[in-house]
Amino acid sequence: MFTRWFSRQGNTQLRVLMVCMGNICRSPMAEAVLRGKLDQAGLAKLVAVDSAGTIDAHRGSPPDPRGVQRAAQRGYSMAGQKSRPLRAGDFSRFDLLLGMDHANMAVMRERCPMQSQGSLGLLLDYAPELAAQEVPDPYYASAEAFDLALDLIEPACEGLLLDIQRRIGGTS
Repeated sequence: MFTRWFSRQGNTQLRVLMVCMGNICRSPMAEAVLRGKLDQAGLAKLVAVDSAGTIDAHRGSPPDPRGVQRAAQRGYSMAGQKSRPLRAGDFSRFDLLLGMDHANMAVMRERCPMQSQGSLGLLLDYAPELAAQEVPDPYYASAEAFDLALDLIEPACEGLLLDIQRRIGGTS
């Protein structure tokens, strides 16, 4: 599915970038969830995780407090995260860039050089058992919408973790 996925050799870190629109709700939560799962699996030193937004409206802003609170209730820390825009260099720097929805994927495909197109995908591709393909944007919704987003992000990150473990041959 992803042609450049895990193209690096040895103990070099793999790099995963979570992408949503403003980088204050979904992608920071996905970053925190994947970091937590990697830490529990003993893979935190092998896999670098970051997040970005397809728009630059919130540059430098911390994640939405509702998402921070809901993630913390599930044991995930979003401490130190700040919104940043998706940059041209991200397409060569990261091994895998995962969009939260089709609209963000369209922006990523448009900006991505042809040789890096194989590194793009949807986060929910890693949770085929779910009835959803997209993580809905909770920004204009209630705090409970952040729970729904996390309910989708968590199994997708678990599926991604399993794929990482399979591809690198277990834990370190």
